[in-house]
Amino acid sequence: MKKIVLLFAFALFFTFSFSQTLFTYGNHTVSKEEFLQAYNKNKNVASNNDQAKRDYLNLYTLFKLKAQAAKDMHLDTLASLKSDLKNFRTQIEDSYLKDNKEVDTLINQAFIHSQKDIHVQHFYVSINGKMTPGDTLKLYQAINETYRKLKKGGTDYTDILSEIKEKIAPVKGNDLGWITVFTLPYDFENLVYSLNPGQVSKPFRSEKGWHIFKIEEERPAVGTIKAAQILFAVPAGNISMRDHAKQLADSVYKTLKSGADFGELAKKYSNDRGTYMNGGIMPEFGVAKFDGAFETVAFSLKTDSDISAPFLTEFGYHIIKRLSRSPVPANIDSTAFIYKLKQEVLNDSRIKLAKDLFLKHILRKTGYRKNNAIKENLLWKITDSFAISNKKIKAGYLNENTALFSFNNTKIRVGDWLNYVKTVNRQNGAKPDLSYPELLNKYVSLTAIENYKIRLEEFDPDFRYQMKEFNEGNMLFEVMQREVWSKAATDSVGLRNYYNDHMSKYTWGASADAVLFSCAKETVARKAIEEINENREWKKLMNGNGEIQTDSARVELSQIPVNSTTIFIPGLITNPVINSGDGTAVFAYILKIYPAGQQRSFEDARGLVINDYQNYLEKKWIEELKRKYPIRINEKVFQSIL
Repeated sequence: MKKIVLLFAFALFFTFSFSQTLFTYGNHTVSKEEFLQAYNKNKNVASNNDQAKRDYLNLYTLFKLKAQAAKDMHLDTLASLKSDLKNFRTQIEDSYLKDNKEVDTLINQAFIHSQKDIHVQHFYVSINGKMTPGDTLKLYQAINETYRKLKKGGTDYTDILSEIKEKIAPVKGNDLGWITVFTLPYDFENLVYSLNPGQVSKPFRSEKGWHIFKIEEERPAVGTIKAAQILFAVPAGNISMRDHAKQLADSVYKTLKSGADFGELAKKYSNDRGTYMNGGIMPEFGVAKFDGAFETVAFSLKTDSDISAPFLTEFGYHIIKRLSRSPVPANIDSTAFIYKLKQEVLNDSRIKLAKDLFLKHILRKTGYRKNNAIKENLLWKITDSFAISNKKIKAGYLNENTALFSFNNTKIRVGDWLNYVKTVNRQNGAKPDLSYPELLNKYVSLTAIENYKIRLEEFDPDFRYQMKEFNEGNMLFEVMQREVWSKAATDSVGLRNYYNDHMSKYTWGASADAVLFSCAKETVARKAIEEINENREWKKLMNGNGEIQTDSARVELSQIPVNSTTIFIPGLITNPVINSGDGTAVFAYILKIYPAGQQRSFEDARGLVINDYQNYLEKKWIEELKRKYPIRINEKVFQSIL
């Protein structure tokens, strides 16, 4: 009994600690958890201190007041806001339909595998369902005998395979060369990366046969290389053309060593149709993309611009020039590399592991229950009857309305399943490739995921919070537009009165009548300055010149773009300021100088007045909201955050 009381007390404490009220506004509450979720998402790491939390708390209380005002105005029912929310949901929901932890595990594993390349020998026998049991047994015995001989240290693979073929059955073997992550199917990759140099794997059964892998050697990953090549193609078995290609390759190589341009010679001599017009430049490549001999030479080049001597592969003679080399990052903090790995993981067969685990999670969360009373042979019978012949479905206890399986909020009936099968048939133009049991499993997956998707708010707190945050932010924009921004912009009387009451705020600093020139590039700006200095009317510079835009106005001297301290006088033309991003250039032509302290007219100050008037209206509105929804901070809870 004492244990039960203690467990109950602990549960209460645990619940209380994660749902403590940080502040209230009127009858509404905000928990410590909600505040921290918002703060941690938006905090500035550089200022993550007690004062930053206090400042954010003040901002967050005002945010909740304004959001509540929007709810009181029923802005969340606006068709435009509901449409925005629906579109946002569509954009983000897929990112919540996977097991992120399992995906991260797969990415970390891929990163570990990416750190080394492995030289692999592969031995295998193929098996299919048409073989007799006797033939299958012989192949099984053959692959096991191969394993035994390799395990004993046999390295003459040709002799080993010849002997086994003669005594038992043929086993195939091939040198896979160097491989890296994503080179082999995931099951094979996992097996290979679990071995050390010299080790042999036990026979591994795949869908199509038995496999053995032996690790010859390993090395630190070589990464990727950017290279150009000149290919002197040789048809297989044509010895005379091979000799001619060798002579030509040697001659071109000597020319390159004398300083000739590689790209020009590639255009002239290379038989690689995909690259010769581009100076022989190939797409960046890594291990196991091309012929092993080709890669060996490419990765042996020590520095950029190194050129290989001519060498032979099954395609002919090659000369390679190294352009650049990208090593595999040794640190998992390399954002770009991890992003690349993630994309490859998501597009690789291994992602099925994460999907299968997530499906189990979904089935559990949605309360999936199979109707075990249904006999499968009867279900397949009426499925054929309906999907193929379109006959009425009724077989004993089974009919269209019989529950096939259920989730904790809905039932999926036999009729739903039959319509799905018929749809699949229509899409395929015939009976689906999958068997009915396989198709039913797929249908369960699809309906479970759809059920989970429409109930994401119920199952995923992060998703629920993100939807709430977006909705409140959208309402905040709308309510600010109505209560502050539009009122300030359209209240001409209020703006004029505010200006009259605060005229002393709206004075000019030191200023000038100036013409600002925005030019497409520096040379255009320099030419325009020359023409102004030659007394050409500046307005004429615009005629037919789409590379120059001008704007004449009174501006404060501090707003005029200059590169250094400048003494402004009438007639001054400032040096162009060049935008490093796009190469555009800006300079100013000073027409007249004004001292600081002159009064701005209402029209000159209008933009400033609108901004200040908005702040004034917002402050008044917040005071009203605070009276309507008094804010009370639970200091004890807030101190626990600090």
